Amino acid sequence: MRSLRQLATMAVYSCLVMAVVVNFATLFADGSQDPNQAYLNAADAGAEFAVQGEYSGVIKTGEAEIKVGVQVIAEGSGKLAWVAYMGGLPGDGWDGDPPRRGIGEMRGDGGVLQGDSGTAEIRDGRLAIITSENVRVGELTRTTRVSPTMGSPAPAGAVVLFDGSTADKFENGKMDENKLLMQGVTSKDKFQSFQLHLEFMLSFMPNARGQGRSNSGCYMQGRYETQILDSFGLTGEQNECGGVYSIAKPKLNMCFPPLSWQTYEVEFQAAKFDTTGKKIEDGWMTVKLNGVIIHEKLLLTHATTASPLSEGPEPGPVYLQDHGNPVRFRNIWVKPLAE
Repeated sequence: MRSLRQLATMAVYSCLVMAVVVNFATLFADGSQDPNQAYLNAADAGAEFAVQGEYSGVIKTGEAEIKVGVQVIAEGSGKLAWVAYMGGLPGDGWDGDPPRRGIGEMRGDGGVLQGDSGTAEIRDGRLAIITSENVRVGELTRTTRVSPTMGSPAPAGAVVLFDGSTADKFENGKMDENKLLMQGVTSKDKFQSFQLHLEFMLSFMPNARGQGRSNSGCYMQGRYETQILDSFGLTGEQNECGGVYSIAKPKLNMCFPPLSWQTYEVEFQAAKFDTTGKKIEDGWMTVKLNGVIIHEKLLLTHATTASPLSEGPEPGPVYLQDHGNPVRFRNIWVKPLAE
């Protein structure tokens, strides 16, 4: 006999191979499919962006109430994708079981993901799950999560690299019209071991895919990259947001939707070298993405792909990569740590 939880899981996943009806205006009227189109303002991003996001709530099956999280991803030209997590969203109760995934499309002022077992309707920020027998088993609410470390102030002894007043702490430092730091900058200060706080916002690039979707990176000492990428709803790989490029994937994908402010906290311990310059001990780092630990004392066995500096005993900068996509940064500080 199946458990109530198994029945609830089947209900959610069958209904989420579904029809999604979205009450928004027609989008992409000009038929644009430019993969380089990037939005930094939600007001300009269109109806598909308004549907995209995270939905959370409970569904009922018999006497069971099961928390469910659903991520809806905009994929351009009216296409949508979804990911469903039992127990809640990543970092908010997800039980770790493989999530279910599906695809769909926007149509006119709405959109449909078709299946044989049920529907889910999204209207006014609510996602209602309805079985093929027309039984409403639950309603999820669109939620905008905020990292618990957002706005963390610089502690005593920290070097403030960027606070919105000037970009002078960076080589090639430049701010946009909103006094946000733009990508493609290298700190003038160089560091050994340190604690880093950084806030970033991914642009919305619905027609792009993979490494072309709001790509950047934060390099510790200019040597070891924590990837910055719009990987909202993806599987969480070493080349996706939170991955330490070419070394390790994150424990879970904590990437928020594009145009959300997100946080990195990194405790970085520099590698050790002997007097001849030979490495005798790997460095390591512990990384939090949006307040959740995704790497814990991860050994840094080599400089990561595309790092501007090779490994060495010298201190190095914080480098924010320009990969050709607009990404914005704010509230960046570094506190040097004792060796």
